[in-house]
Amino acid sequence: MKPYLRLFDFSQEINYKNEILAGLTVAMTMMPESLSFAILAGFPPLVGLYAAFIMGLVTSVFGGRPGLISGGAGATVVVLIALMKSNGLDYVFAAVALAGVIQILVGLFKLGKFIRLVPQPVMYGFVNGLAVIIFMAQIEQFKTNIGGHETWLTGQPLLIMAGLVLLTIAIVLILPRITKAVPPSLIAIIVVFLIVLVFGIPTKTVKDIAAVSGGFPPFHIPAVPVNIETLKIIFPYSLIMAGVGLTEGLLTLNLVDEMTATRGSGNRECLAQGSANILNGFFFGMGGCPMIAQTLVNLSAGARARLSGIIAALTILVIILFGAPIIERVPMAALTGVMIMVAVGTFEWISFRIVNKMPTQDVFVGVLVALVTIWLHNLALAVLIGIIISALVFAWESAKRIRARKYLDANGTKHYEIYGPLFFGSVTAFNEKFDILNDPEVVIVDFKDSRVADMSGIEALNKLTERYRKAGKKLHIRYLSEDCRLLLKNAADVIEVNILEDPAYYVATSD
Repeated sequence: MKPYLRLFDFSQEINYKNEILAGLTVAMTMMPESLSFAILAGFPPLVGLYAAFIMGLVTSVFGGRPGLISGGAGATVVVLIALMKSNGLDYVFAAVALAGVIQILVGLFKLGKFIRLVPQPVMYGFVNGLAVIIFMAQIEQFKTNIGGHETWLTGQPLLIMAGLVLLTIAIVLILPRITKAVPPSLIAIIVVFLIVLVFGIPTKTVKDIAAVSGGFPPFHIPAVPVNIETLKIIFPYSLIMAGVGLTEGLLTLNLVDEMTATRGSGNRECLAQGSANILNGFFFGMGGCPMIAQTLVNLSAGARARLSGIIAALTILVIILFGAPIIERVPMAALTGVMIMVAVGTFEWISFRIVNKMPTQDVFVGVLVALVTIWLHNLALAVLIGIIISALVFAWESAKRIRARKYLDANGTKHYEIYGPLFFGSVTAFNEKFDILNDPEVVIVDFKDSRVADMSGIEALNKLTERYRKAGKKLHIRYLSEDCRLLLKNAADVIEVNILEDPAYYVATSD
């Protein structure tokens, strides 16, 4: 089959029932979230639904892996709130389109692979923090708006809301023990909807958030001046949005890879996400990225192909065009119960069981990432902080591992056999191994069990040879890589390399 046709190939053992039902369930859970974030940012409600449709359709067809669900995510929308308040909606659309261009460039230059640098403790913190955010967002549904002020539900409205949420959770928990033929989340939503409808129970519905009826996403060129001043305004927002979207997307892709024991394409996901955001900028959408909660709903419903995401996106469009009167009557309690179970399923409970087996620094990193995620609602920043701290901890631990075995041979030559990496963190410890004043006339440093990892290590060798030269002694360095020998050409007269025994070591390559 030709490569371009594989994008639309649904012939590989697809369970169509699971895919369709999962897509319907995803659509039901995605709509209120997209509406809520659009309203939070001050956008027209339909801007959120258009984003859910466009992001969902484009990334489901062209994205980095099957099963991944994208939509109008809160993480990317939060970035745009300040721009909306200061410059208006058209600047938001321009920023979204530019963010898409940046994401496409990341995909074209194949930079998506750098998500592999995220350590497991950071992943634990990211997922656990996100689970808490999802759960806390559902708690907000127990509030009501009275006179422009939000207050907690009390009395009968609170009991009704809590009862319906608990009923939803009970169905999601119990139904899989009876049958796995249908997604429990979808059945829970339908059952609670029918109970509220038949008995006329007064409770908050989707309509209380916003109206969802409208037309097809209209083509709209952002009405902004095309000049350098506009670029200065929107570029910072676009860059942050692109970074946040790609970070969340690639982390979610990695998570799905682990759950399904399959491998997705990070670079392809970057290209798809960027293309979808460009379309959002010109078709009245607020942009977005992969949504981990809806992705987990999709997977838990048994979906493993691209069809479910396409069904979800088309369902949202059909609802916008024709089904708004019905969907607007769906109780928020049902959607809240489903999302609470998603939060419970998202949380990495295994991190509690293995916490006493993890290094202290890994526990600290995981907890810190979770706290930053919860506190700032900025997943990209939380992950970045976690990676930096993990890298510093690794550098510190690696710096302590460098050591030297010293001995004199029969000719009175002193040998230093170096073990461990020589890099910026271990340079000081490396220099402390040598006794230049008391060493004999000839010294040999053996790097067979060590590697020079960066320029700091190379400079340390350069300075060491110079110090021995000033002391009137000769230093030989063996088993040094070709790269280091080239960079140390100024000290070539005191370097001895045994070519026959020199293993093919390399300093630092992308391979």
